Formats: sequence, structure tokens, C-alpha cells
Amino acid sequence: MLPLFVSSLLAATPDAPAEFIDDARLVFDVVSCQRLPAPPPLDARVVDAYCKRMRPKLERFRTHWGVTARAFIAAQRPENLPRELVYPFGGGDLMMALTSFPDAAVITTMSLELAGDPRRLKALSDRKALEQSLRALDEAASTTLLSNDSKSVNLSKLQRGELPGQLSMHLMGLALNDQEPVSVRYFRVEPDGSLHYFTAAEIDALEATKATKLKETWKAPDFSPAFANVEVQFVPRGQPSAPRRVHRHIGANLSDEGLAKTPGLVAHLDAKGEVAAMTKAASYLLWNEAFTTIRGWLVSHAVFMISDSTGVPPRYWKQKGCAVQTFGSFQRSFLGTWEGYQQELREAFATAKRLPMRFGYPDGSPEKRNHFMVASCPPGP
Repeated sequence: MLPLFVSSLLAATPDAPAEFIDDARLVFDVVSCQRLPAPPPLDARVVDAYCKRMRPKLERFRTHWGVTARAFIAAQRPENLPRELVYPFGGGDLMMALTSFPDAAVITTMSLELAGDPRRLKALSDRKALEQSLRALDEAASTTLLSNDSKSVNLSKLQRGELPGQLSMHLMGLALNDQEPVSVRYFRVEPDGSLHYFTAAEIDALEATKATKLKETWKAPDFSPAFANVEVQFVPRGQPSAPRRVHRHIGANLSDEGLAKTPGLVAHLDAKGEVAAMTKAASYLLWNEAFTTIRGWLVSHAVFMISDSTGVPPRYWKQKGCAVQTFGSFQRSFLGTWEGYQQELREAFATAKRLPMRFGYPDGSPEKRNHFMVASCPPGP
């Protein structure tokens, strides 16, 4: 790690990546209730009311799912697992990514949701706007904290407002796993897969442009395209000199059509080599023939993947020579899907082992049965 004075000199150069850790640290403190009362000009009463609602949910995650799932998933993970984790359809879910893979050095989440602009909170004196933004975050985060999945309508709302929606949920995930941010930068993915980090001048030049929504029915973002993709470097809480780990969130349409328009994302993923992977509550898109590129990429590169039934169907893992283990019970899909894959899963879960917690969607049976799949593949040559 560079000495602090060297880092400061680099940050001051015109072509250095713009650093937003001060803005993000305030967001971190507020959304995960790290510091009360909130500093001016924020209305401390509004933040306090939010934290009274949110703290029991955060604590329940820590003491229930966070404990049970961490121990259960740890027992399934093989030794010498790649330290890169790729999580498609994982918008906002750093909380469960870190709980499931606590040793991951680089975590990449990808989803339709864009990261958001972290600068607005520090100047927010409007009580009503603060209250509305915190309530929208509460609604979106609570379904993940308490029910293991996020509703698209709530995530869509976070595309607008005074809080950076996705970044706020990522920072909440850090707090839940006793981590804290030490650097926050924004980037774009170049056609060759490399990452270009935006400078302050580039961000200023894009200020008047609004980012494009990645799903037609969603609310359009009210921030610039510079704030679509974010990189957060983080360390254990209270250990600023510890080795930094990295989380990157990339706003992307992961359909075949979407990836064809942004080939740099696949090139970026290809450069990772073998990875660990996870997904859940992914609307069964990995069953859909319009998502064969990302499905094929996972099968080609993941040596270990955990999912609910919305993950890669077992047949594709078995074609690669991978083993599939099942836990819990599955009768039918939570959403309407192809019967062929449903029957395949019924057979796979016929001899499933016990599952001690929910992971993503329940199944579509009246009993709302919890279920979990693990794919383990032999390492490449």
C-alpha cells in the first residue's frame, strides 16, 4: 500500500481516478447506523427514526441468517477455492456475498441496477427528501435482510433520490460483515475488458447527462452515467492498514442481446480465469435461452457455485463433469418456467440433504420450501 502522503499527491493529479471515500463514508455511517446523531445539515431525527426501524433487521440478519448460513456454506466450500467471486443478478447483495464467501479477495456483482451518485447526502437539508430516500432504502434492503431476495420494484425506486441506492446496500453489506470502506471510485468497462476509472474532469463533463435505464419498465436514473459502475476497496473494521479487498458492481443487461452490445464485460470476466460463483432470486433467467452467454460463461469458469433453483440447471454442470449436490426440497418453481427443468430439479432434490436456512426464493409449493444447490467442478489443467 502506498504511504498516505504519496496517495494524496497521486489523487491531486488531473489524470488520477476521482476518489469518493469521504462522500461514501458518510453514506456508510448513515445507512448502516454507524454514527448518531447524524451530522448537519442532515435532520438527525429522521436518521434516528430510520435507524430505529433498521437496527432490529440488521441484528436479525447478523444473529440468524448470518450465523446459520455462514457455518453451513463454509462446510460446503472446498479448499483452495479461487479468491475471485462472480455474482450475476446480484444487485445490492454484498451482504450475502460476503457472508457466503468471507475470504473472497475480489467480488464482482452484476445487475440491471446502477450504483448511484454518493455526493448528494452531505448537502441534504430537506427533511422530506431525506425521509423519502431512507424509506425507499429501508423497503429495498429489508426484503434482502429478512426474506433473502429483493423486489425489482423496490430496486427500481433506488435509481432516483438522494441516496446512491446500490452503493448504499453494498455499504450496508460491509457493515454487516464487520468491514469498512477505504476507497470508492467509479469506472467504465472498455471494449477490451480493461477498466477505465473516471477522473474528476471526466465526471464534471458528464454531469449534465443522465444514465440510461437498463430495463424498459424501470425508473430512469437521475444521475450521470459516470456513476453506473463502482469499485469499493474495504478492510476489516478498525484495521485501516490491513490488505485491501475489492468489490466491484457493474450495471449490466446480462441477456445475450445486452452482452453482445457490451462485449467488454465478457472480456473483463474472461480475464479472471477460474472463479467461485453464486446467484439467487434471479427470476430463473439462467433457465432462459435468451441468457445462454452468461450461463455458458458460468459453466466454463466457475469451479464452485451456490444457488437456489434459479441457478444453472444441473444438466449443464453434469455435461462438464461437475458434481451437483442438493439441500432442502423442491416441488415446482416460484415463477412460471419450463417444465423440463422443473422435472430435472424434482429428480435432483429427491435425495436432497437437510437445509438449515432459506437461500433466495422458496419453491412454488404451498409450503414454500427452501432449497439450495451446490455445483463442484474439477479444476482446469
